[in-house]
Amino acid sequence: MSDSEITKILEIVGANNEGINREGIQQALTAHFGNKAPGDRTLKRRLAELVDEGKLTTTGKARALKYKRVITVSGNMEIKPGMSMAGTVESYVPMSDEGKEIREYVRKPIQERVPVGYNRDFLEEYQPNVTEYLSAEIKTHLFEIGKTQDHGQVAGTYARDILNRLLIDLSWASSKLEGNTYTRLDTQNLIEAGMTVDGKDRTEATMILNHKAAIELLIEEADEVNFNTYTFLNLHGILSDNLLGDPADSGRVRQRIVDISGTVYRPLSIPQLLESYFRLILEKAGNINDPFEQSFFIMVHIPYLQPFVDVNKRVSRLGANISLIKRNLCPLSFIDVPEKAYVEGTLGVYELNKVDLLRDVFIWAYERSCQQYNAVKSSIAEPDPFRLKYRQILYSVIQEIVKNQIEVTAGNISSISKNQISDEDRNNFVSMVNEEIQNLHEGNLSRYKIRLSEFNVWKKGNADKK
Repeated sequence: MSDSEITKILEIVGANNEGINREGIQQALTAHFGNKAPGDRTLKRRLAELVDEGKLTTTGKARALKYKRVITVSGNMEIKPGMSMAGTVESYVPMSDEGKEIREYVRKPIQERVPVGYNRDFLEEYQPNVTEYLSAEIKTHLFEIGKTQDHGQVAGTYARDILNRLLIDLSWASSKLEGNTYTRLDTQNLIEAGMTVDGKDRTEATMILNHKAAIELLIEEADEVNFNTYTFLNLHGILSDNLLGDPADSGRVRQRIVDISGTVYRPLSIPQLLESYFRLILEKAGNINDPFEQSFFIMVHIPYLQPFVDVNKRVSRLGANISLIKRNLCPLSFIDVPEKAYVEGTLGVYELNKVDLLRDVFIWAYERSCQQYNAVKSSIAEPDPFRLKYRQILYSVIQEIVKNQIEVTAGNISSISKNQISDEDRNNFVSMVNEEIQNLHEGNLSRYKIRLSEFNVWKKGNADKK
């Protein structure tokens, strides 16, 4: 069995939190590799080897046997997707040993934690592509589960394919981490139909709609947005719109002192230094080669610096998606991320300058996002590249045939399309036009800019000829 097949098996199993049986794996492999997929006996043998190697684990027996992915992410901890935390009933994420130590510290009463200020060395000592918050193993794992078939396409192609779902998921999940009480269905109704929820604070609807606008910016201008002041100031400007006490603070680095409740951390307060370190964060982020390291770096340092009077974490969560959207990787939606785990991970950065717990949250959140969007993308039919190539010519040919009552023949189609179709593609193009004409009906006329009255005249004329 080839390395690509083994990688695909691990990806398929990793995308199923509750486990997946051999038949399900076989079906997924066949869908991906076609008749080149490994046979059942080969698959059975390789699954057993992967279990022996500690890369997979099993639950159940006989026909109920299912496989689950085992991933080592930090220290000696093995993360099994979907595993619950032993000894606790709270909603959390799997933690490394280092993450557990951080959680233990930030859960101490605030009086027992040592007050700290902004540590400049934490940022200054970070060297892009030398310092690593994410190990090579973690980055490889994230790339394997996050890569898409749109690699190499125009920036933002994959995100556009799942745009409607992403707008709802990311707007809802990121807002929820800020205490927003809108449900996912409420969010969907607000985004798709403009329906607000009676009795809820208007700021909640505003927060969600601001997220929607910011996500659209990242996707619509995917080739332009980057790790620069223009992008991040505008992200803040959109996300904070109509939510700040002083509108002049929107889209600007703060000029005053801010306090963060629930922590002993006191952010930097000198405006000139804030501006300088804000630019340094973006400069270092832009020089990082790996998209996941870039993403996590922004999640760590934007909230830590607190360059804005408010909305810093929201900016960091959307900013963390820039490198993923630009490279057509699965985006990070923060769907189902436990608020407490996210907050405590951020506190670990604030008070200890330790990223381990936030990293545990980041890894789990990305795995969860990939599971969501791989399922969404698999339900979307892949566009026919031939039809895409000749889309506009196809539309104009069909429009002319219908409007001018032209007989559908290979000669007429070739005459109408003139020299716009290459000789090697002509037969396929004629077949495509014939198929489109046969499937023409009242529900798809608009794509060809054909009026219903024109269609009815054409349809009657065809009937009369028979």
